[in-house]
Amino acid sequence: MRLSIAVALLTGCILSFSPVYDSCGPGRGYGKRRTPRKLTPLAYKQFSPNVAEKTLGASGRYEGKITRNSERFKELKPNYNPDIIFKDEENTGADRMMTQRCMDKLNSLAISVMNVWPGVRLRVTEGWDEDGHHSEESLHYEGRAVDITTSDRDRSKYAMLARLAVEAGFDWVYYESKGHIHCSVKSDHSVAVKTGGCFPGGALVAMEDGTQKPIRELRAGDRVLASTESDGTGDLTYSDVLTFLDRSPVTQKPFFVISTEDGVSVSLTAAHLLFVWLGNCSGGDQPIKGDLRTAYASDVHPGQCLLTVDERNVGEPKKRISRVTRVEVGEDQGAYAPLTAHGTLVVNGVMTSCYAVVNRQQLAHWAFAPLRLLYKWTGPDHINKTGLHWYSRVLLRVGSLVLDPELFHSWALEDHER
Repeated sequence: MRLSIAVALLTGCILSFSPVYDSCGPGRGYGKRRTPRKLTPLAYKQFSPNVAEKTLGASGRYEGKITRNSERFKELKPNYNPDIIFKDEENTGADRMMTQRCMDKLNSLAISVMNVWPGVRLRVTEGWDEDGHHSEESLHYEGRAVDITTSDRDRSKYAMLARLAVEAGFDWVYYESKGHIHCSVKSDHSVAVKTGGCFPGGALVAMEDGTQKPIRELRAGDRVLASTESDGTGDLTYSDVLTFLDRSPVTQKPFFVISTEDGVSVSLTAAHLLFVWLGNCSGGDQPIKGDLRTAYASDVHPGQCLLTVDERNVGEPKKRISRVTRVEVGEDQGAYAPLTAHGTLVVNGVMTSCYAVVNRQQLAHWAFAPLRLLYKWTGPDHINKTGLHWYSRVLLRVGSLVLDPELFHSWALEDHER
């Protein structure tokens, strides 16, 4: 039923969004100015987004308690914003301590509160907890959560306060009790804070002529190393680059840098899909069949194994299974997401998906079938536009409406629009 709804919506969207729309770029386009959105207060016990707090679609997983003696204490900053009242009942300044992301969202919310209710200030009743007063694995222990009210403690305002917190950019907001609103954020070093599924401009792809080319120099019509099967299990082949689902040459983004035991290292944004091997990693040359699944780059960790490609044999590259030894976060320039005819491509010696945000490779490949068919008819898209492809934007809209949050993370759409 859900798929049939998706098909109907997708068909309508594709008919409405022809390639002519792409000439307006990925932004909001020309024409009528948008009228300001009417803000709807949250209902009691409602949370936004409508997923569990510690999932990728909200504030992300718990990373461990921070104490004053721990190395991670330096991640916390004191918030001395005079427009915010800190209850600080412990008289230790703990409620002022928070991550930079939490501080940024809280300061933004403080401005909104004063704009909506002149003379009223934002009040923080609970911030970083160093005394163990919250439940196990509470994000208060990491300085990533705050409980808030208004300075006048007018409970009739709290439903709208929750909505203002959502608008301020908190990653999860919960109208938890009649007495306060709970808000939390992703960790500062989690690339899940960022969006999309891209590679940096310097990432290397293997060309049909045996050379390697930085992805920023790749053009539609080029042929790159990929898998004949969209799930990565097929033979190696050279696949046509049809277009770019996202292309931002000058942007600076954080990337997950994933390194393996055979010296391979690939950088991807958090929501990009990789092929993870579920079998025994010991046999590097074992047949690659049936034991692969896709995972977000942000969920890959040391000890897991990736599908890699040994490109040293020019003209006869071989697939291998390689154990992940290190995962780091680094910043790099450019964000590129090429779409190939097969839905896969080899980047820096690692077999990767062309897709992101939806955590099912086959579903994503199916969703992009109309676009692949379009370029099969018309030929590759040789116009190198900057920004998100019009079709990707349509799918983000549709996905946010019809897909389970476990499959689709709507924060990607929200952040693309910001």
